[in-house]
Amino acid sequence: MKATHDPTESSATAVEPVDEKLPLHSMMLYGFQHVLVMAAAPITAVFLVGRAMGFDSDITVALMSATFLACGLGTLLQSFGPFGIGARLPFVQVPGGAPIVIFLAIAQATDIQTATGAVILTGLFYFLALPFFTRVLKFFPPIVIGTMLLLVAVNLVRIFGGLITGKPDSPDFANMTGIALALLTMGCIVVFARVFTGVLQRIAVMLGLIAGAAAATLLGVMSFDNVFSGPVVAFPSLFPFGMPKFDIIASLPLIIFSVVSMTEATGQTMATAEIVEKKGDPRALVPRNIRADALGSLIGGCFGTSLIITSGENIGIVRATGVRSRYVTVAAGIILVVLALLAPLGRLAATLPTAVVAGTAVIVFAIIGVMGINILRKVDFNEHGNMFTLAAALAMGLIPIVVPGFYSAFPQHLQIILGNGLAMGTLTAVLVNILFHHLGHSRAPAPATEQADLASEHVKSK
Repeated sequence: MKATHDPTESSATAVEPVDEKLPLHSMMLYGFQHVLVMAAAPITAVFLVGRAMGFDSDITVALMSATFLACGLGTLLQSFGPFGIGARLPFVQVPGGAPIVIFLAIAQATDIQTATGAVILTGLFYFLALPFFTRVLKFFPPIVIGTMLLLVAVNLVRIFGGLITGKPDSPDFANMTGIALALLTMGCIVVFARVFTGVLQRIAVMLGLIAGAAAATLLGVMSFDNVFSGPVVAFPSLFPFGMPKFDIIASLPLIIFSVVSMTEATGQTMATAEIVEKKGDPRALVPRNIRADALGSLIGGCFGTSLIITSGENIGIVRATGVRSRYVTVAAGIILVVLALLAPLGRLAATLPTAVVAGTAVIVFAIIGVMGINILRKVDFNEHGNMFTLAAALAMGLIPIVVPGFYSAFPQHLQIILGNGLAMGTLTAVLVNILFHHLGHSRAPAPATEQADLASEHVKSK
């Protein structure tokens, strides 16, 4: 793909960092790191579905292969961006945590065919809702985006922290070995980032995960016995659970979540565009991102997975490594497809201890929170409306995260939104920001265009 050249610049300086083509070995190395960091999402998603639905090991491994394939194809869509589908930013796509929970709820209330049908219907809804959604992007200034990233971090740290400890009612809850492995993994990442320089510093996250896996092997927690026990090549099949069933009513929870997902994709797009110093208005890239999420989810639904959407982990790893080229995630997409087709690699990925993978994810998610804080520090909180926007958003966003079951007495359809901290916090930030800055007269509000540009100003000031 050809880079755009500015006639006032030399060809050497005209290529944007996001379009830079790195040496092949570097692209594959950094791409592999992306895959290792995001591995927690597909692996835990598949095992969660497999255990909840009572699937045997063969079906679980096949679903793992299908999930890696859908993630790989979605990642390639986002990185290449053909026909306006994909933001051409270094994005990786994964099964989202909240969609998996909703997917399981639909499957358990009806059947797995209805759940896969709900994924396909939701993918189509993305396309139908997008023209209307893009008209409201002006209501997502830096204070909303920064708040959203902060809540994403808190919510995902809670989820993956829970994976480390296990369920409170299980006999192995807060097992010392699992917690020690997670802490060791996180500690190694920090130490490697401090001690190493150059390429090794940039792959500190991957090295930390490898160190955690090595420690798990020495402790006997990680075993390779079943890696080569099955076929070498696996070809995921379309509609593995039979033809999907399309039930609009049963699909509503997932369709409602898609609006939250589009909101999250908006923040991820603008944050990543800022990090990679993408020229132009980052809001123009949002529809491309959402189209790739839509098509990725359609592909995932056809292979029996839940929604395949843009990865929050990805923002943290781009920030942590400083590697901004989208060709790195092209390499990650290719690796994911290879993982899907080579069954031993998929089984090897499945052997990674949950504590090690989740510990790696916690560090990356925390970096996302730091990015949110960095955006928020550019907001003037001496201004009355900004202060109350953030306060209200944090209140409504953190309550369901830190007090699970807060809305348990409410009707089930309301719990889907009220009980989702990210959804409630983001929605609150948007509504309160509109109340203070778009309705009536606010005291010295910043112009909308100025607010939209604040998120990228700190890059120029460095």
